[in-house]
Amino acid sequence: MNMQALMQQAQKMQREMEKAQKELEAKEFEVTSAGGAIKITITGAKKVKAINIDNDLIDPEDKEMLQDMIVVAINEAISLVSKEEQKIVAKQQANISFPF
Repeated sequence: MNMQALMQQAQKMQREMEKAQKELEAKEFEVTSAGGAIKITITGAKKVKAINIDNDLIDPEDKEMLQDMIVVAINEAISLVSKEEQKIVAKQQANISFPF
């Protein structure tokens, strides 16, 4: 296969990867923590869109525990998006074929 065909294949892969990345960024992921009392909605671009906290968790005397639970939930949400990104990259890599 000549160099031009190889370049076309690389450009096609790049377009597919960009498309997959845009699709991921448009997705929303929802994670619950603390037995469902905290719900985080995050986009595929790793932007927190919403945080919902059950009223029973709001205790002015234990603000630190609530903050810790929110951090855990956000980190779980980011991890979920990262796993989805890894799936996309792995899929793209599986589609790579070199003709030589």
